Amino acid sequence: MINIDLMAEQVFDQSGFGGRIAVVLGSGLGGFADGLSDQKIIPYENIPDYPRATVEGHSGELVAGSLDGVEVLAAKGRFHYYEGYEFDEITIPVRLFSKLGIDHLIITNSSGSMNKDCPPGTLMAIMGHMDCTYRHSAADPKLFTGSPYHNPILIEVAQSCASDLELELATGNYCWTLGPSYETPAEIEDMQRLGGDVVGMSTVPEIITAGELGMKVLTISCLTNYAAGISPKLLTHEEVIDTAKKAGEKFTSLLKRIISEV
Repeated sequence: MINIDLMAEQVFDQSGFGGRIAVVLGSGLGGFADGLSDQKIIPYENIPDYPRATVEGHSGELVAGSLDGVEVLAAKGRFHYYEGYEFDEITIPVRLFSKLGIDHLIITNSSGSMNKDCPPGTLMAIMGHMDCTYRHSAADPKLFTGSPYHNPILIEVAQSCASDLELELATGNYCWTLGPSYETPAEIEDMQRLGGDVVGMSTVPEIITAGELGMKVLTISCLTNYAAGISPKLLTHEEVIDTAKKAGEKFTSLLKRIISEV
């Protein structure tokens, strides 16, 4: 049985964290946490019954620290449905954050671009999401935009911060698929038909849970590759990690600016 109260107690005892902002760091994007001062690092295995991150690019630790005087809790490593976890296990970090009193959540991920105008290396603020896992029905998935899942004010803050930094920040809709295999060109065409712009194997469970818990949510994707059928190039996880790392400097700069504004 999952005991979120015990997890929160252990994290607080090990970090003393009392902030209101948390960040979930996607594949290859963990470098943001390295810039936090006064770090207290908590390996996932030090948290009772906490799942383990098994995918390359997800180191598996919570980092509590400070960014220009603002307390931030960063999750370096997330859990995916394809790793064998259930929905309520994937979303343990979000429920833990809420129990710790966090009410602002920035979710990041590495994703595949379904739009030729958004090449690898592009950063995108997510305006809406679709559950394209077809776990419950074969019907076309619904697009969810706006509150409570995509906070309009935080999206405006992100766009303003990107403008101040002279960074391009695209906007679009994220499609969640089960993985771990990449999508086929036919599946990509179908998601484009539904209004999808980027595709990935995570994030939507976190968005849904955070929204239901009343948290203010901002999701930012780092587009690391073109989706199947958009480019003749073979898709690999190595490309995802490599592109995410190359985009790390501008990604980190944007996150820092957003947190200082929030």
